[in-house]
Amino acid sequence: MAESVLLLVITKIGIALASRAVAEASSQFSKYVRQLIELQRSMGRVVRELRVIHGVLCQMDIRNCNDPVYESWLDEVRKVAHVMEDMVDEYLHQVGQDHDMGCCFYLKKGLRKPRSLLSLNQITSNVKEIEKDLAHLSETKNRWVPMVNNGDNSSLNYIVKSSQALANSSRLLDEEDLVGVDKNREILQEWLGGEGGECSVITLYGMGGLGKTALAANVYRTEREKFQCHAWVSISQTYSREDVFRNIIKELFKDRIDVPSNIATMDITCLEDTLKKFLQQKKCLIVLDDVWTPEAFDDLSRTLICTDKSSRVLITTREGDVAALASQGHTLTLESLPEDKAWDLFCKKSFSRETNYECPEDLKPLSEEIVSKCKGLPLAIVSVGSLLHVREKTVEEWRRVNDQLTWKIINNSRLGHIRNILYLSFIYLPTYLKSCFLYCSLFPEDHLFQRKKLVRLWMAEGFIVEKGASTLEEVAEGYLKELVNRNMLQLVERNSFGRMKTFRMHDIVRELAIDLCHKDHFGVQFEEGKCGGSLQRDGRRLVVQKLKTDIQQSFSSVHGLRTFIALDKNMPSFNLLPLLSEKSRYMTVLELSGLPIEKVPDAIGDLFNLRHLGLRDTKVKLLPKSIEKLSNLLTLDLYSSDIQEVPAGIVKLKNLRHLFAQKWNDQFGRVLHSCSGVCITKGLGNLTNLQTLQALEAQDESVRQLGDLRQLRSLRILNVKGIYCERLGESLVQMPFLSYLEVGASDENEVLMLNALPPNLHSLSLRGRLAKGALLGESPLLQAVEQNLHELRLHWSQLREDPLPSLSRLANLTILGFVGAYNGEKLDFLTGCFPKLKELSLWDLPNLKQLEIKQGAMANLERLGLGNLSSMVEVPRGIEFLLPLQYLDFGLITRDFLALLRQCPGIAGMQWEHSLRD
Repeated sequence: MAESVLLLVITKIGIALASRAVAEASSQFSKYVRQLIELQRSMGRVVRELRVIHGVLCQMDIRNCNDPVYESWLDEVRKVAHVMEDMVDEYLHQVGQDHDMGCCFYLKKGLRKPRSLLSLNQITSNVKEIEKDLAHLSETKNRWVPMVNNGDNSSLNYIVKSSQALANSSRLLDEEDLVGVDKNREILQEWLGGEGGECSVITLYGMGGLGKTALAANVYRTEREKFQCHAWVSISQTYSREDVFRNIIKELFKDRIDVPSNIATMDITCLEDTLKKFLQQKKCLIVLDDVWTPEAFDDLSRTLICTDKSSRVLITTREGDVAALASQGHTLTLESLPEDKAWDLFCKKSFSRETNYECPEDLKPLSEEIVSKCKGLPLAIVSVGSLLHVREKTVEEWRRVNDQLTWKIINNSRLGHIRNILYLSFIYLPTYLKSCFLYCSLFPEDHLFQRKKLVRLWMAEGFIVEKGASTLEEVAEGYLKELVNRNMLQLVERNSFGRMKTFRMHDIVRELAIDLCHKDHFGVQFEEGKCGGSLQRDGRRLVVQKLKTDIQQSFSSVHGLRTFIALDKNMPSFNLLPLLSEKSRYMTVLELSGLPIEKVPDAIGDLFNLRHLGLRDTKVKLLPKSIEKLSNLLTLDLYSSDIQEVPAGIVKLKNLRHLFAQKWNDQFGRVLHSCSGVCITKGLGNLTNLQTLQALEAQDESVRQLGDLRQLRSLRILNVKGIYCERLGESLVQMPFLSYLEVGASDENEVLMLNALPPNLHSLSLRGRLAKGALLGESPLLQAVEQNLHELRLHWSQLREDPLPSLSRLANLTILGFVGAYNGEKLDFLTGCFPKLKELSLWDLPNLKQLEIKQGAMANLERLGLGNLSSMVEVPRGIEFLLPLQYLDFGLITRDFLALLRQCPGIAGMQWEHSLRD
């Protein structure tokens, strides 16, 4: 919603008026003190007005989006906010200039001077115009726009009330209306019926529309008679403790003769005392439906959980923080229905008059497509099925519904409850999460978001603000966790350390978010033939999913663009970068990864606002010298481009946090020099904000300055000579936050003599020869990282003695990989070793003849890869003990060894793959 736009502008003005910026401005414009003070006062008045408007908008509900008067007024507010954002960026750019601004430039219509800047007087004049516009909008609002129904909360509660009405109807569903709930119902019944003196809390968790209330109500009806008393009460964001307690008391005392006569007049203290006294004497079942915050539960639990009579409190929630309040092991997470159950539910609703709910053969393909679009969400399946139930059972009608399904979910009044349930989750998102959420909807259906890249994009967009001592990246990761906990994003995969890795957005949630994006002019996702909005109207952000024609033919103007992300790798791009560099003055995010771009124009340096430049997998060979002017750049992604060296001026980019510049020469990593990087000879120590440096070609001066990069989290350094190792170790121990390190030797004869490593290292990869005994006994290398290391990869280490006894001290290791690292003939995995190991990879060990796995070794191993072990003539002993194994691969084996595998009883019940040696 528009409050997100205002929040971003308010934050930027706050930066502009912060003491540090004011001091810099005073120094820069020392000859223009009067004008500077005048401008800062105007900005202060603007930000105060915007804060008030922001506060008002936060009270508005989604229904106001259908009010054309309100929408028209809101559109004007957005336009003013966008102009103000441009002015603040211009101001901050001028403040950051190193040269004297005594002679200011003006941007005049028709004058193309990319290096020119708006003068201080011009900015001041524009801000004063914005002041006038805001004053006029305030008057217009008072005259024409009914804000929050003149203080009446009925509009604010509209979505809440309609959602509660749906919840009430869900409580009345019959047994036959529920599909795919048998297993979850059994679990809930078991938990409710369990013995135990204390009152236990059970939470039923999942996104809106999954049927939490329906399942809870079904179990409540069947199990409540096993308790001495029972009560069901709905909680919302606008709940009142007094009302909740009154409703519970009424239900608990239903059909009793000793019901208190003065419930309606009791104050909160009296209500609490009455409840506590009653609950302490009875075994009760209380259901709290739709709890939104941990604070709400804490607010109620002090009164409700006061018994040792084996009572149960069952909570339904779509919030992960609330679900975590359950008694240990008593959180039940609902998932989308599997395909077969989704189909059964759809047929029950669509073909209730047919024998056995049978779908006619001619409608089956379209019906399957419709069900697929519902993505297993019971609310959507039931709603669409009920809509189709009253339609003609013809292919034409079914096709019409299928083609218009997305539009109908947004616009059809019969499907309004789907919108209300899902919009409710959006309405109650904190403002700082709304932009992050809407941003994700600009990407295609089923798009997999990578945590690190999404965090970098959010940061570049300005959605993330620092909190205390946390970095922007840490704050952004917290935002991601919140969106997952609130079921606005779905967690797809965790990495081997248990950290969130990939996410996606539920398709129906995404469609609703796209609708909000267009109404809020947040951005456009463009696919030729299916444009999701107008660039001229919504043109702050553009994500191109498919484009066959030249961009100038598709979009007449790109002047207002701040974000351009190309996902179509085949789109015409010969003039794309020059066009955007010259026309889109305020560009913030430029993501062109995968496009066949060969040259970056000098004009790129005029994009003073650029914070993210993605040239990954492009054909670019050189960066222009003007890149040094991008003083706001946070991320420079040159991964797998053709760039071999970067301009010397890159060290002027003091805000740079992430530099990716490695290129893989061997995608499998089976040669020593699998990867190359770039050289930064002088001034590397200036990049003190760097957190990612991948990959740096080691040189004497750069190794010496590495120790100044104390914010580094991830470092890949290549071409390391033995004489650099002592100095490299001294630099590494000065990096308290370093968690990923890869060190590559300059050739196979250079010895990596690293005797010191940062203690917080989680992942370590060493590519090159190690000194004799480096990983044996009381190895200082291992002692430094013994507690925190999760991943260890050794390449071409030329180890002669079995390193496993020493490595097994790394009790938290989850990934272990050897590539050409061991020259011995035998490896023994002893009982109890590597208790947390999930992945083991052994490749290119030409002398290894015997591999033995004792029972109890690697008890949690999930993936095992063995490849190019040319001397091995027997199947690894004890492989049958790896019971949790999910993936087993034998690479580059002989046909004789394949015959042994097929005869081996130890792997008879396992799924395994293989590839043959030529």
